[in-house]
Amino acid sequence: MKAVTYEEYGPPEVLQIGEVETPSPGRSEVLVKIRTAIVSFGDCRMRSLDLSDIRFFERLFARLILGVRRPKRPVLGMGISGEVVSVGSNVRRFKVGDSVVAGTWHKMQFGGYAEYICIDEDGVIAQKPSSLTYDESVAAIGGVVALSFLRDANIRKGEDVLIYGASGAVGTTAVQLAKYFGANVTAVCSGANIDLVRSLGADKVIDYTREDFTTMNHRYNLVLDAVGKLTLSKVKNVLTTNGRYISALTSGHTPSGVKELTYLLDLADKGLFKPVIDRIYPLDEIVEAHRYVDSGRKRENVVLRIS
Repeated sequence: MKAVTYEEYGPPEVLQIGEVETPSPGRSEVLVKIRTAIVSFGDCRMRSLDLSDIRFFERLFARLILGVRRPKRPVLGMGISGEVVSVGSNVRRFKVGDSVVAGTWHKMQFGGYAEYICIDEDGVIAQKPSSLTYDESVAAIGGVVALSFLRDANIRKGEDVLIYGASGAVGTTAVQLAKYFGANVTAVCSGANIDLVRSLGADKVIDYTREDFTTMNHRYNLVLDAVGKLTLSKVKNVLTTNGRYISALTSGHTPSGVKELTYLLDLADKGLFKPVIDRIYPLDEIVEAHRYVDSGRKRENVVLRIS
């Protein structure tokens, strides 16, 4: 099968399209023909192994997991959508022909940048709603982290919530979910993305290129840093007495995923959550896709079409 691999850490150009062996499903696995994959910030961090913004022991642990000298897992891709084409003898939840969505971070599997993948039926995998396209359903995966963070923070109706980096894959979901949970949402993004974020339901939008929310008088019950660029010391003055701060970069939280994914897909199916897509790239433009994510200009989700 065709797959994107990398044998060394570095810039997007280390990614190569080649042929690898097509996997066969084990007794509890399904073989999925991948239609689309998500190109995430996490993929780019693993590709470059640029871990300079985390603590030393965290960097050491990450290198041991991902590979000290070279990548242990040569195929990136943390989320996919596609069709089940084969099932193991013990599989009961899925059948051939099912359209599914899956998060491939489970057990550090990855492997979404390929034509096929085997996924355990008890992993992060769910039926794709017929109302969603493959592109839309894979974009919903970007919101799993946002949902996990908001649940961890015990977000409550009527609270004042600030979401920093509100136009990204995590942020666009966080804005919508915080409103769905009944919070008063202030979103922080660049001026170019104000209309987008406001359309997602934000009550107030701050252009960070013109205003610094940390110097304002308003206090928040929760500050969610969806891009990992803030620190607790920087935001503590705008938190209420019992206010909470969560960072997408330093929280250390890895969502189990399947419950969150199913929940998001159900909301999207009912029209209560909209997965937002920035750009779609074909497989042979994977290097360009990574360059775009690396550039910092990415809004919402970047999707890779495999087939």
